[in-house]
Amino acid sequence: MADLDNLYRQIIMEHYKNPRNKGLSEQPGYVTAHIKNPSCGDDITVQTLFADGTVKDCRHDGHGCSICCASASVMTETVIGKTVAEALLLADNYLKLVSNKEYDASVDLEEAAVFAGVNQFPARVKCASIAWQAFVRTIEEQK
Repeated sequence: MADLDNLYRQIIMEHYKNPRNKGLSEQPGYVTAHIKNPSCGDDITVQTLFADGTVKDCRHDGHGCSICCASASVMTETVIGKTVAEALLLADNYLKLVSNKEYDASVDLEEAAVFAGVNQFPARVKCASIAWQAFVRTIEEQK
């Protein structure tokens, strides 16, 4: 179990130090959502480009703790290329997982599963959630 915890920490730190899809686009068509966590200072903006019912691109920018920033990076990699329905299912299951709520374990969260242990630290749940919540807002706003 210690080896698995260490692997999860390595994945989180890799995404924190080398975030994927970081930086907002100036191209038209992106739907943008912003969430700030006033209790800890995490501040994330997510942009999503939808085309033909799929997540064509997803970007993030902002600042926060390692969990917040790594979660945003992993989220973008997880949802790009998925249909909107698939991406919404992934986001819903991820948010339930990190909040210690019942979720569908048959849904493959890919690298996002490394945040499962966050639910043991209530103060960190919001850190792991805000990028995903912002992503869900972009889906809601594009409808």
